[in-house]
Amino acid sequence: MATPNCLILWVLLIADSVWTQSVRQAFEAQDPEDWDTQDDFYCPRECFCPPSFPTALYCENRGLTKIPPIPSRIWYLYLENNLIESIPEKPFENATQLRWINLNKNKITNYGIEKGALSQLKKLLFLFLEDNELEEVPSPLPRSLEQLQLARNKVSRIPQGTFSNLENLTLLDLQHNKLLDNAFQRDTFKGLKNLMQLNMAKNALRNMPPRLPANTMQLFLDNNSIEGIPENYFNVIPKVAFLRLNHNKLSDAGLPSRGFDVSSILDLQLSHNQLTNFPRINANLQHLHLDHNKIKSK
Repeated sequence: MATPNCLILWVLLIADSVWTQSVRQAFEAQDPEDWDTQDDFYCPRECFCPPSFPTALYCENRGLTKIPPIPSRIWYLYLENNLIESIPEKPFENATQLRWINLNKNKITNYGIEKGALSQLKKLLFLFLEDNELEEVPSPLPRSLEQLQLARNKVSRIPQGTFSNLENLTLLDLQHNKLLDNAFQRDTFKGLKNLMQLNMAKNALRNMPPRLPANTMQLFLDNNSIEGIPENYFNVIPKVAFLRLNHNKLSDAGLPSRGFDVSSILDLQLSHNQLTNFPRINANLQHLHLDHNKIKSK
């Protein structure tokens, strides 16, 4: 018989294998033929190029207001915690090997992102733009992208077609933004065929987001104002295993007739809601969080 936590462990292993494979791809030894011999040793004076890690460029915490020219050998670019407001095309015109860009904690706006600046990076896997001034999800993005981190911006809009070509994306983090229900259309997430983790915690949602990708396994919606879950909502996401709805406004009347009797759900978090009765669950559930509701023992 399976151990109590084996199903959760199995799901985590799947998610971890996807992450590990992505990181392995990003950190594979670079083919010297990909290098431009003219800039093998070039390093922007604003940055640090460690001799032991020649494919990395460290430009973080330097008060930069613009992105320096990126040498063609660079795979990993660290620009976090600066004063950068824009992402123009020109600094990246030779950076055809980039896999990883960290631009967290800058002052980047959507108006500052030149169209094509990001989509031209055909090998990019990881893009970090947390703690900036974005008001909508940037677009267009490279088809190769696997993780998009946009937490703690001012995102309230998702332009139509933004995700239509991002079939390789496995993680989308939109937590702590300004998303309302009207930010979503029925086809907003169309194209995200391999998405596994979706984080939209700490927004201003009153309803569950519509038509999520079928492969979604981890759905985080904590700290919204969600009042109910539509009937048969989980039929569209038959693989969901981790569901977080803490700190919402869920009541008994807002739950579907089956409650959370969904065989795929292994970890269910419903703390700090308005439930008065124990919700219906499935025998496969491993962890249930119900503290700070209005449930009274009988």
